[in-house]
Amino acid sequence: MKKILIATSALVAIAFTGQAKASEPIKLSVGGYMNQWAGFADQEVGDRNNAFQSDTEIHFKGSTTLDNGIEVGAVVELEGETSGDQIDEQYLFVNGGFGRIEMGKNDSAADSMQLVAPAVGPVGINDGDLDIWVDSYLIDTTIPTGDQNRVTYYTPSFGGFRAGVSFADDSNRNGANGYNNQDGSGDNIVSGGLEYEADLNGISLGVSAIGENWGEGNLVGGGLNVGFGNFTVGGSYSHTDDDYGFSEGDSDPDDTDQFDIGVSYEMDAAAVSLTYGYAEYGNGSRGDGTGEISTADLGLAYTLGAGVEWKSSIFWFDDEVDGAEDNDGYGVVTGFALTF
Repeated sequence: MKKILIATSALVAIAFTGQAKASEPIKLSVGGYMNQWAGFADQEVGDRNNAFQSDTEIHFKGSTTLDNGIEVGAVVELEGETSGDQIDEQYLFVNGGFGRIEMGKNDSAADSMQLVAPAVGPVGINDGDLDIWVDSYLIDTTIPTGDQNRVTYYTPSFGGFRAGVSFADDSNRNGANGYNNQDGSGDNIVSGGLEYEADLNGISLGVSAIGENWGEGNLVGGGLNVGFGNFTVGGSYSHTDDDYGFSEGDSDPDDTDQFDIGVSYEMDAAAVSLTYGYAEYGNGSRGDGTGEISTADLGLAYTLGAGVEWKSSIFWFDDEVDGAEDNDGYGVVTGFALTF
C-alpha cells in the first residue's frame, strides 16, 4: 500500500510540473438538497417514531482547469441540522487522462461503485431510512465504514470497465466521528471496486463488484442493473465476515448476508418502484443480536418542476431477532425532495 501511495504522489507531482498557476481561480458554487417527510408507522415493538423527518445538506463545490488540461477542485458538504458529523464530506479531487484522485474525508471507492436495486421512494430498502421510522435492522449491501480521511484513485474507463481503490489510515483517528487526531487506535481500511457499464442495442447494463478489508475481516459484494425501455431491474448482495472491523480476538456474533432486488418504471415525470430486501444478520442494531429481516417498499416519485419532486413510500417489514421479541409492521411516508 505504501508503494501505491508513493506512486500516486509521484503521478500527481509529474502532472503538476511546470504549472505556475491555474488559468482561473477556484470559485465555490452552492448546491445541495433538502428533504422534508411526513409519515405514519405501526410496529409491534417500541413506541411510534416522530411523524416528521428531515434531511438537508449544503454543498460547496468548485474547480479550475490548469493549462495542461488537468482539473483540480474541492467539495465540502455541510449538514443542514446540528450533527456530531457537521461536515459530512470534504475532499480535494484531481481529474485528468490518468483518471481521478480524491484526498480527504469521503466514501471509499467500493462504497461509491456498488450498484443496488432501483428505488424511487423516500424510505427505500438498501441503506435507506427504514430504521428512522421503525426499530429494525437496516439492510445495507454497500460499505458501512462511512466517510473516512482517505486517498482514492479511479482509473479511466476502458471499454466500459473502471476500477477504484481506497486507503484509509487508522480508522479510529482519522476523522470517522467528525474530528481528527482522536485518542484510541484503529485498523487501516483498504477497499476496491470494479464496474462495467454498457449500452447494448438499447439495453443498458451495469455491473459492480466490491471488496473491503478492515481489521481482521472482509466484506465482499456486487450489484447488477439492467435497463430496457422505461424499466430498470436490478439487485445487489454482500457478505460481511463476523470479524470485519474488529481487532484480533473480537467479532460480531455471526456473519451477515444480505441482498435486495427490485424493479422501477419511469414515464415522463412519474416513476414507480417495487423493491424487496432480506438479511440474515450477525450484528443487529437492537441489542447487537442475530436474526433475519424481510422488508418491501413501494415507491412513487413525481417531478413537479426543476429540482422539485414529490415522493412517497408504502413499506412493510418483519424483523425476527434471535433471543428477543420479534418486530414487524408497516408505514406510509410522503413529502418533498428539493435539489439546488
